[in-house]
Amino acid sequence: MKVDLKKVEEILSRYDQAEHSLIAVLQDLQKEFNYLPQEALKLVSERLGVPYSQTYHVATFYKAFSLIPRGRHLITVCTGTACHVKGAPLILDALKRELGIGPGETTPDMEYTLETVNCLGSCALAPLVVIDGVYHGKMMGTKVLKLLKGKEGDASEES
Repeated sequence: MKVDLKKVEEILSRYDQAEHSLIAVLQDLQKEFNYLPQEALKLVSERLGVPYSQTYHVATFYKAFSLIPRGRHLITVCTGTACHVKGAPLILDALKRELGIGPGETTPDMEYTLETVNCLGSCALAPLVVIDGVYHGKMMGTKVLKLLKGKEGDASEES
């Protein structure tokens, strides 16, 4: 997949060309590309004067960043104790069946990425699913599938 380095330059132009801008630049790159392409990381390191090893370390340290392409929609299922007890495995099974992928995978059409996390810190809302950054509590398999059906129409809204 070829990366448009002009977009990387555009993002870099919004920030001070210094080390303290690294995380903010990486966040914008993640938002733009749905992952952090290696070519972009190298350019960011060069422009900000940060060793590539440090840029790579930051990119792999934070769960919010991904070095592999993610789908347009990110689905995160909490599998912490409260969510597990209240049905997270059933929700995860429903999503795996519907999407045809497992945790850590992306659908072939690049629409959905499915992830799990150990805890989202909102146990009162268990079981919890986050879709595109929006928390959905007291979830059930059928409810989450309805939410997905609503996402299928989003392509026309974002154009």
